[in-house]
Amino acid sequence: MVEATGYSVIASHQGSEPQQRLMAIKAARMDAFRQLAEIVYGTYIDSATTISDLAINDDTFRARVEGVIYGAELIKIEPISDDTYAATLGLPRRTINDLRLL
Repeated sequence: MVEATGYSVIASHQGSEPQQRLMAIKAARMDAFRQLAEIVYGTYIDSATTISDLAINDDTFRARVEGVIYGAELIKIEPISDDTYAATLGLPRRTINDLRLL
């Protein structure tokens, strides 16, 4: 099984404290799903560099991940400090091959 852990800061969400905690849990799960998609499909990197007078004037990078994840199992959700939640998802290795064939 491949595992991925996502993180989210509680204070970065709007609402009352209980709402913020629930949204942080949800955001941490989504971050873990994104990491699983990176493992299964890879990451598309787009970069551009502008050079002027033999010096780098501008250097930009963009990353994009796209894919479908199914069959992921929630392993744990836990607060890792007073202000952050972590969510760990697991994906069976046999499912990874199925996803890549889609």
